[in-house]
Amino acid sequence: MTEAVQAGAAPRPVGRYPHARRVGDLLFLSGLGPRDPASDGVPGNVLDDHGRVVAHDIAAQTRAVFANVRTVLEASGARWEDLVDVTVYLTDMAGDFDGYNAVWAEAFPDPAGAPCRTTLGIDALPTPIAIELKCVAAVGPNTALAARAIEPSKE
Repeated sequence: MTEAVQAGAAPRPVGRYPHARRVGDLLFLSGLGPRDPASDGVPGNVLDDHGRVVAHDIAAQTRAVFANVRTVLEASGARWEDLVDVTVYLTDMAGDFDGYNAVWAEAFPDPAGAPCRTTLGIDALPTPIAIELKCVAAVGPNTALAARAIEPSKE
């Protein structure tokens, strides 16, 4: 059996799919970008007079997409530390990899505790964003989520 998750505080999906789906002890997140949930704007995008993107700030977009991933994880009963695999899509690998990788290092300072990662350079994404993440989290008995649930109360 599977359980779909719609996270009200996350940006709306651009298609007809859930933000995440839990299958057994795994949580699969749909692709998430850096769109602001309130305005639907994209942090770090610079637009010309015709509304076309002429520049972007990959660090701002990376921080925003990380925040959106956290929002969906929390709505699913999971947390950042439960991530086990992340696929990253960049529309400008040559120009953006170093900036994105620096923000990744801030978010995961210890490589031993970081999720597995694959980074792909692609031509385009369906909205004017420079980065999208596809994530898998473990939510079974040996994860951060389970450890938090069985910690003794400190009250």
